[in-house]
Amino acid sequence: MSEEQPESRPEEEVVEPTTPPKDPLRRSRTSGAWTAIVVAAVLLVLLVVFIAQNTESVDISFFGWDGSAPLAVALLIAVVVGVVITAIVGTLRIWQLRRRVRRDKRS
Repeated sequence: MSEEQPESRPEEEVVEPTTPPKDPLRRSRTSGAWTAIVVAAVLLVLLVVFIAQNTESVDISFFGWDGSAPLAVALLIAVVVGVVITAIVGTLRIWQLRRRVRRDKRS
């Protein structure tokens, strides 16, 4: 048996990757704004339903302050205060991390 030598192949062309064609339905700022408006409208409808269903008055006591308010209002105030506290703590942490990164860059 004779050994066959591999056929010599011409050098293959190197094909450089090309960018994919742009999708005509790609995301844009307008589509992002539209999505945000739809989500906000749905949340607003849910909020109105929540307020309409929770109108009974409740007694509230906080550090010696006593009063009464509709249940929905009391819960919404509690949520807003919680969001504000979370935002403050998160902002302080971001500032702390940015300061640390700037200090490490200088070193």
